[in-house]
Amino acid sequence: MKNFENGISASLRRHLLAGAAAAAALLVFSAGTASAAANCIKGDRKAPYTIGWANIYSVPTWMKQTEGTITAEVEELKKAGLVKDLMITDAQGNAQTQIQHIQSMIDANVDAIVVIAGSSNALDRVISDACDKGIAVVNFDSLVNTDKVTAKINTDSNEWGATAAKWMVSQLGGKGKIIIMNGPAGISVSDDRRKGAQPVLDANPGLQVITETNTEYNVAPAQEAMTSLLFANPEIDGVLSLGGALSAGSVLAFERQGRDQVPTTGENARQFLELWKEKGLKGWATMQPNWLGALSVYTAVQALEGKDVPAFVKVPLPVIDDSTIGSYLARADKFPADGYIYSDYDKALFDKLLAAK
Repeated sequence: MKNFENGISASLRRHLLAGAAAAAALLVFSAGTASAAANCIKGDRKAPYTIGWANIYSVPTWMKQTEGTITAEVEELKKAGLVKDLMITDAQGNAQTQIQHIQSMIDANVDAIVVIAGSSNALDRVISDACDKGIAVVNFDSLVNTDKVTAKINTDSNEWGATAAKWMVSQLGGKGKIIIMNGPAGISVSDDRRKGAQPVLDANPGLQVITETNTEYNVAPAQEAMTSLLFANPEIDGVLSLGGALSAGSVLAFERQGRDQVPTTGENARQFLELWKEKGLKGWATMQPNWLGALSVYTAVQALEGKDVPAFVKVPLPVIDDSTIGSYLARADKFPADGYIYSDYDKALFDKLLAAK
């Protein structure tokens, strides 16, 4: 991709020779550029760019894999002469620390900041400040409330929760006792999945939520949490798990306590999918692609290059069931044992997603 500023100069020289008609065309082009620049980007920003990756925490394997797609995309963009440096921070789960890290990126005048928000509202001010300073801001996965960003990228978390709940209703015939497993409270992707499930639960009062829990997205704490719930609840008909590692932890807890497995929802966590197949589980899952991170970097650079990018990029949710689980497990050896089996991605897919309206 050619540098946007250089493209302007060459275009301007040609059009100055072409007269009034070409000048009008240049005005139209400039109007389109202003529209893109209105989404935070301003000032004299030229490739190669410095990108900031403000990570909320790096411990969960999902986050490590996501960071891997970010660093891989940056390497490709470096080869194209579009990126110079990648600044990475880790807030270790603390939203206030993440705010400080983003402020440091603003002070360093990076060209773009890519962020998963540790809080849907606490980051609003610092994210708005970055936008006001002309820095491209791309927010994915866990989203902030403010719209003062270049783009937000995500699957539909409400749809995620609703579809999982509908599957559970179907499996149990609308009647039974279930446990809900959520990710950390205050993380928008977790909260939104739970909100999405609620209307379905309200419409099916025969499905009784006997308890629910919030844990980090790791197998060990999820297994510990479910073990405690199993001791307290002798009758459980289903587990509405709203995260992949949570589901694996649940299955392992049932196994350790000698309890029969029950219908369980989840994500594309390799361990959950393998346990599902191994134990003949009645399961349903979807995928929050790790390559949302790579797509966010690509989107930021496209915007910096003057391309008009959507304010919100919706990534479709796949369905993993008995008919499709085999295709995921066939690629399992390409991913960590405690990782997520995500789908392939490339520039063509990214361009298609950015072109969707």
